[in-house]
Formats: sequence, C-alpha cells, structure tokens
Amino acid sequence: MIKGNGMRIHLFLLLFVIAVFIWSMIKPLGGSLSWVLEVGPAFLLLIIAIATYNKLRLTTLSYFIIAILSILMMIGGHYTYGKVPIFNWIKDTFELKRNYYDRFGHFIKGLFAIVIREILLRKIPLIKGFWLVTMVLTTSLAISSLYEIIEWIVSIIIKGETAKNFLGIQGSNWDTQWDMLLAFIGSILALLILSKLHNRLLKKELIK
Repeated sequence: MIKGNGMRIHLFLLLFVIAVFIWSMIKPLGGSLSWVLEVGPAFLLLIIAIATYNKLRLTTLSYFIIAILSILMMIGGHYTYGKVPIFNWIKDTFELKRNYYDRFGHFIKGLFAIVIREILLRKIPLIKGFWLVTMVLTTSLAISSLYEIIEWIVSIIIKGETAKNFLGIQGSNWDTQWDMLLAFIGSILALLILSKLHNRLLKKELIK
C-alpha cells in the first residue's frame, strides 16, 4: 500500500504528462500521422500504467521514469526527432552533423530498465544479482530491437516525409545500431546508479 503523499505525486505526474500530451498535439510540425506514430508508444504506456495502477502499483521512481519517457516521446512527436529546437541550437553552436535528440532519447530510454526490474522482482521469483541484471538487460534490448523493427515496417508501409521523420536516421546508415547501443548503455547505467535507491523505495513504499 502506498501512502497518500505518494498517490498525490502520481496524480501530479499524470496531470503534467496529460498537459504535455495536449500541447504536443497542437499543430505538430511533422503532421498528424507523424505525431500519432511518435506519441503512440507513450500513449500506450500511459494506458497500461493507469489500467494496472490498482493491481500492480509501482514505486514513485518507476512512475517518474514513465513520465519522463512519455514526455520525451511527446516532444519528439510535436517537433519530430530531427527538429527539436534546443538540440538544433546545440547542433549549430557546436557545429555538429545532426540533431542528436533522437540519440539522446534512446539513451534516456535506458531508464526503463528500472521499471522492468521492478516488474521482474515482483512477479518472478528472481534473487537480486547476476540473473536479475541479465534478465533486465536482455528484456531492455528486446524492447529496443522490437521498436526498431516496428519503425522499419512502418517506413515500408508509409514511405515519404512521414516515414523519414519517424525513422529519424538523418543520413546515418548505422542509426538503428546506434539507437540500440545507446539504449543498452542507458540501461546499464540506470541499474548501476538507481538500483540501491530502487531497493529502498520497494521496501519503503510497498507492503507485499
């Protein structure tokens, strides 16, 4: 059972994400179809989080991560991943070859490893250690590769500028590999940095 303060934080996160969601759908630069493709995964993630809230209530850390990832996808959906303003500024200022918001987003998506870790700990009798880390990382890689496959299939079906925006390769032949590598590195760092905090929150916030 989570304390009332925790529930208020979860509600605030939900309302904030909804506000960003509404903003992102107002005149998206890539058009409505591009916005749907980019924001769709975030919308699905939020629906699952809301639908399972009473049956499988996660720690505040996990919901915070879900909120961050959802907002990242909504920003990408509004501007398209290759045209996010602050990363255009970084590109111009440091004379980079591309807008790196897409790469940044895939790296940050490594945080989802903590959510995967929590679900595994609570639903599968795994002891913390090597096999838990292995399961988390392989699951994270599987999700990342599945997303890249979906991007590829969608680009074949749709084609044109929308497909180009959705893929976001910006001329890189190795964009898919970079995306998966950065998500993998992000997952490793998330486990190294946040696992101890996550363990404390699991003990503090949940009564099993």
